[in-house]
Amino acid sequence: MAEYTLRQLTYFVAVADAGSIAGAAARLRITPTAVAASLSGLERVLRTQLVVRRKAHGITLTPTGVYLRERAEALLRDAEELRLAASSGGAGLSGPLAVGCYATVSPTILPLLVQWTAEHHPDVELEVVARGQHDLVQMLFSGALDLAVVYDMGLPDGLQSVLLYTVRPYVLLPADHRCAGAGAVALADLADEPLILLDLPPAAQHTARVFAEAGVVPRVTQRTTDFELTRSLVARGLGYSVVVQRPAVDRSYEGLPLATVPITPPAGEVGVLVVWPRGVSLTDRAQALVGFAAEHAHSTDVRYRASPAQ
Repeated sequence: MAEYTLRQLTYFVAVADAGSIAGAAARLRITPTAVAASLSGLERVLRTQLVVRRKAHGITLTPTGVYLRERAEALLRDAEELRLAASSGGAGLSGPLAVGCYATVSPTILPLLVQWTAEHHPDVELEVVARGQHDLVQMLFSGALDLAVVYDMGLPDGLQSVLLYTVRPYVLLPADHRCAGAGAVALADLADEPLILLDLPPAAQHTARVFAEAGVVPRVTQRTTDFELTRSLVARGLGYSVVVQRPAVDRSYEGLPLATVPITPPAGEVGVLVVWPRGVSLTDRAQALVGFAAEHAHSTDVRYRASPAQ
């Protein structure tokens, strides 16, 4: 039977995160003496040194401490999941769930997930954030997010994923553009016109690849980091854009009409994924959300628009 306690592991992880006993004590709202005593007790039970203490320089984890930190964090997560499951008697889902979403996708995906969670699992404390893809990946690996909805573009190794649906890039035009009523448009036909570039990674890199594959060098005149600003500029006739996400309404925020035209030859499809760090066991809440999103997220794609999922 293990002689260490969950409290000792909690204090140890806090010390590792804070980099000092004083910092951990401040986060835990207890005295540094109590933290130091708990840490010494854990080292005594495990019969190994976990940290190197340096006056005025905080602590450094030993190799054993690095190993224990990872295992302790997993054990503490499992212990919290057990507490939540026991408190509900296994009758329902409860507890925190943090979900991030790439900024341009969030207005269509997140409302579906928030509504479903509120209606079917009201005891789940769902927190949602909309950020750039790089920020979301960093938040996943740091443990700040359980899941993230992203494009399958430039993702690093170490992520596990489930495909929600796929989309193709298209040309966004002012409603009175000469190509607005066309069945498709070649990027070469627009090469001399001003391009309004959505410069939000990885969208900008993907757009550059689409043009490169078409053998076209675009004339970029405006760069934005906001999807709706891009649409508004196009609607005012200031240029065209190549984007992936497609709202259900072909109008800008100002109410001006827009035209969406497929690219010919068709650009490659892009997957919309829900991802999480490989090797991390999803909570029951996260598993339920992934299952629902995989089954219903396609309904948020304008090409397959259906009645709201229940």
